[in-house]
Amino acid sequence: MSNKPTFNPNLKFVRVIEKHASGLVEFEFAVGEPELFVELLMAQAQFDDFCVMHGVTPTQGPLAASQSPEEQEWDWSLRAAREQHFRHDNKA
Repeated sequence: MSNKPTFNPNLKFVRVIEKHASGLVEFEFAVGEPELFVELLMAQAQFDDFCVMHGVTPTQGPLAASQSPEEQEWDWSLRAAREQHFRHDNKA
């Protein structure tokens, strides 16, 4: 028998990544478990409504580091990829 809890689609999580000066909130939204998320961006008022509508549990800080090399291969986000690999330099 496994001690791992079953997947519960009623659990919903939000982790705010950044609040932009433009009024947009960049965040991760997860259903069932915080490690499986999508990255979203919306205006503060819509974000507040979204959180209430979905009854989210706020989470803070980065997720725990992956343990195995196989898990680490999948441990990335679009934001991290953009910041690390797709920086645009204006220098020639």
